[in-house]
Amino acid sequence: MKRTPLYERYSTYSDVKLIDFGGWELPVQFATGILAEHEAVRTKAGLFDVSHMGECLVSGDDADSYLDYLCTNSISDMTVGQCRYTLMCYPNGTVVDDLLIYRRTDTSFLVVMNASNTEKDLSWITHDNPHAHFCPQVVDLSASTVQLALQGPSAERILSTLVPDCTTIKSFTFRSQCEVGEVMALISRTGYTGEDGFELYCAADDGPLLWDILLEAGRDFGLIPCGLGSRDTLRMEAKLPLYGHEISDTITPLEANLGVFVKLDKMDFCGKEALAKQQEEGIPRTLRGIEMLDKAVPRSGYRVLLEGHDIGYVTSGNKSPSLGIFCAYVLIDRATSLKFGDVVEVEIHGQRKRAKLVRTPFYKRGMKNEQP
Repeated sequence: MKRTPLYERYSTYSDVKLIDFGGWELPVQFATGILAEHEAVRTKAGLFDVSHMGECLVSGDDADSYLDYLCTNSISDMTVGQCRYTLMCYPNGTVVDDLLIYRRTDTSFLVVMNASNTEKDLSWITHDNPHAHFCPQVVDLSASTVQLALQGPSAERILSTLVPDCTTIKSFTFRSQCEVGEVMALISRTGYTGEDGFELYCAADDGPLLWDILLEAGRDFGLIPCGLGSRDTLRMEAKLPLYGHEISDTITPLEANLGVFVKLDKMDFCGKEALAKQQEEGIPRTLRGIEMLDKAVPRSGYRVLLEGHDIGYVTSGNKSPSLGIFCAYVLIDRATSLKFGDVVEVEIHGQRKRAKLVRTPFYKRGMKNEQP
């Protein structure tokens, strides 16, 4: 299995639990456990090693227009120092991957990809997409880059002890060449938890030192290391999509309720024709949230039924540590015309359990950490 440059740090921790995550040996939890890590991010701060994510640099005079073709969101109008969430689609409108794009200069962009999709994404960007003959220079930075995520309401106070002017970094912006102790890093105000926070990128060789520096700086603020388990419960509560679940090569962004990131009014982009047609003719499925009325855990792939008829399936489900409820996202037929409060059934281990449709996200920043 692959290992990040941080492996030697956390593999020596007592009671750390490592798992195979898409070919990477990564911590699912540390000694405190998933619930404590989740609570720390919601109330104080947590530090994640996300160095398994992929990164590449796309550069050249036409880099912005090329990425504008590949991405559903607008790229050419980004300013230097801005980050933007977007999706990359196939011609049929389904999703290659979701990305974060960083505009480094007028002619260069950092593209951050999901770990499980990095090889596929690089191939799509450079060779497989319909406009690949216009491809500018693309350099894979994945193996040489460490990415750490410092997340939670205390993240700014922790980082400001090392980088005092980090408070001027606004949401979805970044700053390069920041001195974090003895390490030079790119710092962005982004994350995947629903909380305020920062993601820090540095050279692979500096990764373990940066990990140590941040944990030491956060010691008095309640900062703890966190694993994949709490990362998943945090993102699910906040309605942040996971590739292979809420989005995939069989689901369009419009079906996943991500239309705000699809700019159908911009110049041609890959998948635009199919998405415009789906928008015009009627989006067949929709992503909705459910709360279980019967006590049971709705897992990914479980059938969703209405009056005994299949209407969709669970994309992600779990017990919400922040709210104390069993909840899930479901991809269901729009033709059902279900409303909030309506009851459906989820087939769990051969039994049909009742659930009701609810508004999402389940958790928003600032909500009290208590069961409603």
